[in-house]
Amino acid sequence: MPSRMPTRQTIAFGDELARLREDAGLSRLELANRIPVTRSYIGQVENGTTRCRREFAAELDKAIDNGTAMVDAWDDLLKSSRYPPWFADYPVAEGTAALLRAYETMFVYGLFQTEAYIRAHLSDEVAVEGRLRRQAVLERENPPMLSIVLAENVLWTCMGSAEVMVEQCEHLLAVSEWSTVTLQVAPTGYYPGFNGPFNLATQSNGEDLLYMPTARGGTTTNYREDILHIVGAFSALQANALSVDDSREFLRKAVVRWT
Repeated sequence: MPSRMPTRQTIAFGDELARLREDAGLSRLELANRIPVTRSYIGQVENGTTRCRREFAAELDKAIDNGTAMVDAWDDLLKSSRYPPWFADYPVAEGTAALLRAYETMFVYGLFQTEAYIRAHLSDEVAVEGRLRRQAVLERENPPMLSIVLAENVLWTCMGSAEVMVEQCEHLLAVSEWSTVTLQVAPTGYYPGFNGPFNLATQSNGEDLLYMPTARGGTTTNYREDILHIVGAFSALQANALSVDDSREFLRKAVVRWT
């Protein structure tokens, strides 16, 4: 499975670079020699298969002599300073998605985490602020539809303290009543098709971006075969998870247990 597939953000950044380079009358080789990097690296950036650093975008601006166009494009499209490289594309897609689907096996779904839960989970203040910032998508004028499944053990894993877990479970109960949310709990068991959790953002035009965390990072991809596999497995998972009403009752029991 490819670990880096072009996304609409990296493709847009690459298109902007190619446009500015051609307007300046430079070949890829000529631009590469001015920085210096290899011609193939310039090609990878233009094709969207490589996410460059902001510092490299600044070097591109110097080489092309076009103000801050590439730095501005990097800030608008990539924003990798807020998130690890393997995840940076996903919050952008998440922020504009029409449908969000996720299966969480270790932690509460990120957009549904309370601040206290987040702080118990993440020690880095930048990471905390990033996760809270992502939750703004739920307050959009037209928020996305969300279909989320939490593994049962997520609710029995203490993050911070019992008080934090009570607040978190009560918040999940409230969220489960939102008209835009389908929240289910999956009893402990084997669910074919999954090696771990996933997050899938679907745009109104049907474009998908899949993020799957791993032990040492994660993979973000729009590879069609991976997405179709996840969608099929998720449908089966939802069919075998507790119903929405039974999941709410499960959450109520969790509140009592943590209390």
